[in-house]
Amino acid sequence: MAQQFKNSIVLRMGLSMAIITLLGFLTMLGSIIIEEMTQGHASAINQAGTLRMQSYRIATRLVYQSGIDPKEYWRLTETLVNEFEQRLISPRLTTALPDDVEHPLRLAYNRINKQWHMKIKPVLNVYVSMVAPKSNDALSMSEEDVRLLASTQKNIRERYVSIVDRFVSDIDYLVRLLEEDAESKIRWLRVIQINSMFLTLGMVFYTMYLVQAVVLPPLRDLLRFSKFARRGDFSVRVKHNHNDELGQLGSAFNGMADDLSKMYADLEARVREKTTDLERSNRSLELLYKATSRLSDTHLSIQTYQELLKDIEQVVGFGPGNICLAKSMGEEIFTLASSKKQGGTICNRDHCLECMNQQGTQIKEWQEADNSVRRVLSIPIRDKDEQHGILFIAIPEGTLLKVWQKQLLEAVADHIGAAIGVAYRTSYSRRLALHEERGVIARELHDSLAQSLSYLKIQVSRLDMTLKQERDEEAIQAVVQEIREGLNSAYRQLRELLTTFRLKVDERGLLQALEDTVREYQARSDISISLDFNLLGLQLSENEEIHVLQVIREALSNVVRHSGAKNATVALTGGGETPIHVSIVDDGRGIPPAPERPRHYGLAIMDERVRSLGGTITIEPAPGGGTQVVFEFSATQNTHELANETMDLTLI
Repeated sequence: MAQQFKNSIVLRMGLSMAIITLLGFLTMLGSIIIEEMTQGHASAINQAGTLRMQSYRIATRLVYQSGIDPKEYWRLTETLVNEFEQRLISPRLTTALPDDVEHPLRLAYNRINKQWHMKIKPVLNVYVSMVAPKSNDALSMSEEDVRLLASTQKNIRERYVSIVDRFVSDIDYLVRLLEEDAESKIRWLRVIQINSMFLTLGMVFYTMYLVQAVVLPPLRDLLRFSKFARRGDFSVRVKHNHNDELGQLGSAFNGMADDLSKMYADLEARVREKTTDLERSNRSLELLYKATSRLSDTHLSIQTYQELLKDIEQVVGFGPGNICLAKSMGEEIFTLASSKKQGGTICNRDHCLECMNQQGTQIKEWQEADNSVRRVLSIPIRDKDEQHGILFIAIPEGTLLKVWQKQLLEAVADHIGAAIGVAYRTSYSRRLALHEERGVIARELHDSLAQSLSYLKIQVSRLDMTLKQERDEEAIQAVVQEIREGLNSAYRQLRELLTTFRLKVDERGLLQALEDTVREYQARSDISISLDFNLLGLQLSENEEIHVLQVIREALSNVVRHSGAKNATVALTGGGETPIHVSIVDDGRGIPPAPERPRHYGLAIMDERVRSLGGTITIEPAPGGGTQVVFEFSATQNTHELANETMDLTLI
């Protein structure tokens, strides 16, 4: 218990506070008890003092009786005697007396009470009875009796006066005892309060000593530790290592500092590790970005793939590498690029053929000519389900392939496969577009210029026969005129074909192309041409824009050449769920019943273009005179694929 008390600051501080509290409580309790014990002492002292005064009043009344009516004198004397009796037995006096019969106060009071009842009161009662008013019989007393009565009254007064001083002395003694008893209790209260005060001060000083010597030094030490810990310095330790609470707290702080130091060291290591991972991730992302940027170029070269292989070596930390591609479904293998110094490759044809049909990434081990073993990471280069080649990366001996390295290399291989696939498809699309374009040119030449030349050939044959069979100058001139018209028509068709082949819609859009067309045909004639363009924000595909523009140009060309109109209107409306409606209306002479003339194929070409859009075209007289060309088609909402778009553009 003593050791526990010594090792516990809380117990010592609590005991000190308990003692201080107990002392205060005892002081208050003592004050209350003494206050209760002294309750009524002042009244008792006053009451005892009145007994002394009452004794002298009785003596005075006995001595001085002249000049007072006998009856009044008797009444006053009896009243004084009765008052003394009441004051002697008054509770104000008797309650202050102790119950112990041997107590000096009780003895003094009993002596006064005894003297009163046995000596003084009987005498006074006799005296009062003697001075009481007499009846008629008493008034008839003789003079001798009167002298005897007066002598007796005088003796009684003298006797009372002789004993009153002694009686008052006894009363004074009682008063003094009461005062001494009250002062004794007050002295006890003073002693209790003084002792409690000194004891309380002692405990306060002891508590202050505990705070100053036992509490404050370790608290300062703990505060110093907290300041260093706040700055992240956990090398400081609490020096207070006693067995008390603060010592245990200091030990806990030291243990916490050790744990935090280890935790911080572990966190720093993890931060360094995460930083390394982030740097590696950044390098990987940078590699993927460079690969995407380089492989997105339309003009890929061997130099591009070689730089990509060098970037791979820098990021993954090993190499060199090869990119091998296959042609003709894997029957022909060639090395596209290599990062090996002084040329050469890390694989041969047999190695490539071996890896062409592998599933997933594998590590190959190949026997070299010097009997050494070469470890190579083989990654298929695929685009969707088609394998284009193999990416080979040499792995030095003792190097462990990590997961992130494998994932990064597979991602790069996927980018390479996508780029090669796009290049193959682009090349195929270009070849197909070239063939389609040649077919279109051949068809256009066959439908226009070739037929015109055939017609001219026939007319030349007619001219030759006319010259041989007839010498009619007029017939010869008619054939020559037809040949001249045929040549003009062929020349015009050639210019239109050249314009058609050169026609395109640039980045400014269909509206700008139509405005340029309207200005062009207005400049070539005196016709006023207006344009009403309202497609409700619809974006046509480039193929649709070219066809629409070509049909409008052909219709305006017919208006300029054949209509004789003064005004013409080009209108485009529709969009959303509504089909595209295109109309070209003029106020000219109108279209003849059989509009197609020999050697003119513009209307047929217009019909073919509209049908290629999936629409219908009508060419008929306008309600107010003139001709109207109207066609409708449903737009594809600009959902075309790159290959089809390229083919359509080249087809036009």
